[in-house]
Amino acid sequence: MSQFDRKENAVRHLLDGGTPPSVPTEVYEEAVRRGGRKLRRDRAVRRLLWLLLLAAAVTFVIWASIAQPWVQHPSKTTPPLTNW
Repeated sequence: MSQFDRKENAVRHLLDGGTPPSVPTEVYEEAVRRGGRKLRRDRAVRRLLWLLLLAAAVTFVIWASIAQPWVQHPSKTTPPLTNW
């Protein structure tokens, strides 16, 4: 019998065992409380990251409209005069 067959038999034994053991109410309530806290924290972090992304985009648009990096600046030197 291979290791895969042993694992499969162990899983089948657990699944065929009937009802799973009940969880004590204290453990269940603590898990629900922690899970709710984690969900709220994740939601707050996600909102903060979206806010930072929005602030970065607005900052970039304002900088680009003021600096206009796509416009070529005039040269500081003049080209030599020829054909006079």
